[in-house]
Amino acid sequence: MTIILTVLQIVAPVFILAAVGFVWVKAGFEYRVEFVTRLAMTLSVPCLIFVALMRADVDPSALTAISLASLVAYALVTVALWIIVAVGRLDRRTYLAPLIFGNTGNLGLPLAMFAFGETGLGLAVVVFAIMAVISFTFGVWLVAGGGSPMRVVKEPMVGATLLGALFLWQGWKTPDWITNTLQLAGQMAIPLMLITLGVAVARLHPRGFARPLILSLLKAAICTGIAWGVGRAFGLEDVAFAVLVLQVATPVAVTSYLLAEKYAEDAESVAGLVVVSTLTSVFTIPLTLAFLI
Repeated sequence: MTIILTVLQIVAPVFILAAVGFVWVKAGFEYRVEFVTRLAMTLSVPCLIFVALMRADVDPSALTAISLASLVAYALVTVALWIIVAVGRLDRRTYLAPLIFGNTGNLGLPLAMFAFGETGLGLAVVVFAIMAVISFTFGVWLVAGGGSPMRVVKEPMVGATLLGALFLWQGWKTPDWITNTLQLAGQMAIPLMLITLGVAVARLHPRGFARPLILSLLKAAICTGIAWGVGRAFGLEDVAFAVLVLQVATPVAVTSYLLAEKYAEDAESVAGLVVVSTLTSVFTIPLTLAFLI
């Protein structure tokens, strides 16, 4: 009973805020996803990442370990899901990228923070940043059939991650007035991302549920199993191990749907993956957390 209550205390704020966004749209209120997403990804998330890394009470070697583990985990996940897509004779440009890249921002960051505090958040932003770099390069190439690696250089999240890692490594701190300003801007990120997730799910109209359900469950099982194995192989300490598993196993990201729309892929099929995998995560995430905490 104690572990059930602990898990509920962690996941309840996440899903309640997502439900706020869902109900907001269903009630007919306006919500400009493009503006909010740009605000979050350009300002509040980079501030959150920089401050979390700068203030993280984590050995730099632990950040190196989880960085390498993340790269290996995503490489193995890519191979495994590439095989699934090939065996299932699914369109690679439509399905592969959404299955590989989870919602490490909207769901992963708040889950890590609520479950493991500031230390967990500091580790989670590293996995999030690595996933973002891969998705802005390899992920775009998968969906669009091409993409420029230079795009990643323009992303504020990447700059914030590198700068935050440098401050952590050198033990530098910004003046209090700058830190407080950045922290205040960063505090917008998590509620904005969660509410936007609920809004996006409310607006998506999936076509069929059988295939998305099967793929969502396969994604959850494969990503969790691979991240678990990689975390053990790298000998990650408990919090880093749990954060890696949570982040890699997050459901399909809303950005996958936006990319499908942008590059004229089968957006309705991707919408089904986003909606169904997010709904199944209501059960899979608490179950995963029960084994991790």
